[in-house]
Amino acid sequence: MDVRKQGKVKPARRRIVGAAAVALGAPMIGSARAAGPIVMRWQSTWPAGEIFHEYATDFARKVNDLAGGEMRIDVLGAGTVASASGLLDAVSKGSLDGGHGMFVHHYHKHSALALWGSGPAFGMDANMLLAWHRYGGGKQLLAKLYDSIGANVVSFPYGPMPTQPLGWFGRPVSRVEHFKGLKFRTDGLAVDLFNAMGAAVDPVPPGEIAAAMKSTRIEAAEYNNATSDNGLGLAELSKVCMLQSYHQNAEQFEILFNKTRFDALPARLKAVIEIAVEAASAEMSWKAIDRYSRDYFDLQRKGVKFYRTPDAVLQRQLDSYDAAAAKRGDGNPLFGEIQASQKQFAERTVRWEQDTVVSRRAAYNHYFRDVAKKPGTV
Repeated sequence: MDVRKQGKVKPARRRIVGAAAVALGAPMIGSARAAGPIVMRWQSTWPAGEIFHEYATDFARKVNDLAGGEMRIDVLGAGTVASASGLLDAVSKGSLDGGHGMFVHHYHKHSALALWGSGPAFGMDANMLLAWHRYGGGKQLLAKLYDSIGANVVSFPYGPMPTQPLGWFGRPVSRVEHFKGLKFRTDGLAVDLFNAMGAAVDPVPPGEIAAAMKSTRIEAAEYNNATSDNGLGLAELSKVCMLQSYHQNAEQFEILFNKTRFDALPARLKAVIEIAVEAASAEMSWKAIDRYSRDYFDLQRKGVKFYRTPDAVLQRQLDSYDAAAAKRGDGNPLFGEIQASQKQFAERTVRWEQDTVVSRRAAYNHYFRDVAKKPGTV
């Protein structure tokens, strides 16, 4: 065969094989591996010993495993590039490719961000709020919200948190009047809620809560869960923890990516991230059940007494939240649009859940009578 003809045939064959391989995704994989993995510079907003940081690394590990060498997320420690309140700006500007935090961290950017977790969520728990986000229009509303403040990010809410405690106090809270003038720590929209209940709220950063209580800068505080509260050393400063509250009844975590960086990813790697979000959300909820329950009983061994928040206090929280939300929504149409969407979804789904799901209290009492009858049981 003529060498010149060979030279004409081979490129044609390469083009045919190459086109078929592109359809199967082979060249994209091969070229990505040849050039090395896509590396995402990512930051957690939590100290290394905090279980929340563990959740962040759990997500990164899933992405790294699923990506098969094509992409890697490197998780930096809290504060390496940005503070918790500065994470959104850092990711939006590209100083970070992504990060792990909570919506309450950017509450100062737009008050409607608090609606992803702060408050009673019209009776929804955190998993139901995530269902609203996925199927009830929340995803589109969040994108609209971030666009309205010029945030160049893609956001993935995930990780449904259990109902957070009312907090740690010097004495059991038996009536609403106990909040009058109380120097209390909380954050986000809950600041408005507890102020409306008469408290003198100081939004102390989590890492400073113990020191603030020790110095009497604050008299009481809430944070998140038995494991995190135990890690902060709150049990060394108070032996009274009130369980059940509406101030952050449905909070979840947020995974952020720089939108320009995310949009440039191949479709299969975007799918890897989305699948990893769902897998990490499930793992987080299961891990929380195991770890939080262990620390709940560990705190009792340390002498902590847990009490159920009285119904009158819970009702006042609802009234106070409504008043705070009305003020935040005044002249803020997006806040009202998001609330209306949540309320419409909750009216159907919460009624279904309440009518369908059996109370587990009777079953627990049936099988663990001796434990259930112990003095001090919530």
